[in-house]
Amino acid sequence: MATTVIVSYDGTDNDRDALALARVFARAGAALELAYVRHSADDRTEAPVLTNGENGLPMHVVLSGSTPEGLRELAAERDSPLVVFGSEYRTAKGHVDPQRSARRLIEGGPIAVALAPAGLASNGGFDVRTIGAIGEDGDPCVLETAEVLAAQLGGEVAPRATKDVDLLVVGSKPGAVTGRVTISAAAEYLIELARCPVVVLPRGVALEF
Repeated sequence: MATTVIVSYDGTDNDRDALALARVFARAGAALELAYVRHSADDRTEAPVLTNGENGLPMHVVLSGSTPEGLRELAAERDSPLVVFGSEYRTAKGHVDPQRSARRLIEGGPIAVALAPAGLASNGGFDVRTIGAIGEDGDPCVLETAEVLAAQLGGEVAPRATKDVDLLVVGSKPGAVTGRVTISAAAEYLIELARCPVVVLPRGVALEF
């Protein structure tokens, strides 16, 4: 059975970047589902209208006072290990800046978080050839996830995680609770420097596709 990957999606350009990244995971074997969080029953804001690029993907409208909580609950319900986000509004093209909901899940959440650089959707056919793996104390789940993605996408794991990789897998810091995402200041700095999509893993958890 395919791994379910949830895309935080409201139809903005940044969330189209998230969908562009999620399609990479779909090529690795994942099943994609979109999620839009409505904050109250009185909220009259319409869920995003799906275009030809999104038609055919399941769309969940979640009622929750908190976007990260709503996404976390949906991920648990759908047995999804990964939620994909675009970068913060007005992030410079090609840069990664986690939006507020993504930051909340990176600070102790139970699911992996993928972050798309701003403008990724405008790159056309984004391809992953090289994958970097950064685990501060050699957490084997980081390299295992990178190797699985490389095998599924026909790429390779870079011998060193440099700025030239196409995708970066980052592990949670030593001492973090197993199954929870908590990154160090050094890892946060690497994400700020990244010019490619980033996947942040919970401690001791590898992704399968």
